[in-house]
Amino acid sequence: PGVLGQAPPPAPEPEAALAAELSARRSAEARRLVLSPRRLSGPLPAGLSQWFPALEVLDVSGTGLTEMGTELLSLPCLHTLLAKNNRLGGPGSLPKGLGQAPLARSLRVLNFSGNRFSEMPPALLQLRGLRSLSLGGNRLHGIPPDIQELQSLEFLYLGGNFITAIPPELAKLPSLRYLVLCDNKIQSIPPQLAQLHSLRSLSLHNNLLTYLPREILNLVHLEELSLRGNPLVVRFVRDLTYNPPSLQELAGRTVKTRSVPYAPSDLPDSLVRYLSLASNCPNPKCGGVYFDSCVRQIKFVDFCGKYRLPLMHYLCSPECSSPYSSASQSSTSQSESDSEDEASVAAHRMQKVLLG
Repeated sequence: PGVLGQAPPPAPEPEAALAAELSARRSAEARRLVLSPRRLSGPLPAGLSQWFPALEVLDVSGTGLTEMGTELLSLPCLHTLLAKNNRLGGPGSLPKGLGQAPLARSLRVLNFSGNRFSEMPPALLQLRGLRSLSLGGNRLHGIPPDIQELQSLEFLYLGGNFITAIPPELAKLPSLRYLVLCDNKIQSIPPQLAQLHSLRSLSLHNNLLTYLPREILNLVHLEELSLRGNPLVVRFVRDLTYNPPSLQELAGRTVKTRSVPYAPSDLPDSLVRYLSLASNCPNPKCGGVYFDSCVRQIKFVDFCGKYRLPLMHYLCSPECSSPYSSASQSSTSQSESDSEDEASVAAHRMQKVLLG
């Protein structure tokens, strides 16, 4: 009774146990493999490509992975890689040579959401066949200009990061249909974004946007637009840093608005060039011009009959505003009320003010 029985053999390490299990399940025909919710501290098990040579879909979400490992490079048929909610993002998270592996041509869907990437790995920008890329819920602070290399991309999800700006190069993705940039710290939208002629859905909610560029109206195929949770300004806002026009500008305005005749021989070349730079005030009730001194103001305009977008435009002076703007300036009502007041203005007149 005082003799102890033989101690049980030690339990195999999780990685070793998984490798044994996968080896036993090996299949030359298997197309899909889901490893979650197992816990993996190391890379993908060595031998995975031998056990499942025809693998097309691999899901390792929620396994705790800190690195993918070189075994990933030996999966030539893989077109979908799901690795959400792991611990990827440190040095060595992705194997070297990813952009040169057969995977770079076969991979179509990549989901690294819920990881720890502080920047978009350059290796991902070499996956030229990607159609869907998800990096939501990471720690990204920016979007690299080389994003334009992903010419086949149709879906880009970057919500839930710390992105502050959108590079104009993002507009060079001709196939992009769905763009999700919600829950970031974006303050402005580059006007080049209007070149995304294939775009169907644009999610910008919960950012720091106060206006949109008027070029956004060129997204005529847009079917879904999300702007909630932004400090969008609904009524005209006077520019408190407005600088009065110089004497030269006042004289130039007089020449242009009163159609004072002059010939190039009458004035120095510098003044002739200056007068040619006059911009028309978009207020149809004004008819004035401006050169350097103008007031930035914001106005909502109907977009395809679906949305009311805040667009930036410029007036020649603080006093030059549409009759209906004075009421909204003195009003302390909510933005929705201002939008309703503005809805009474004829659409063609609104477009003239903002887009003329």
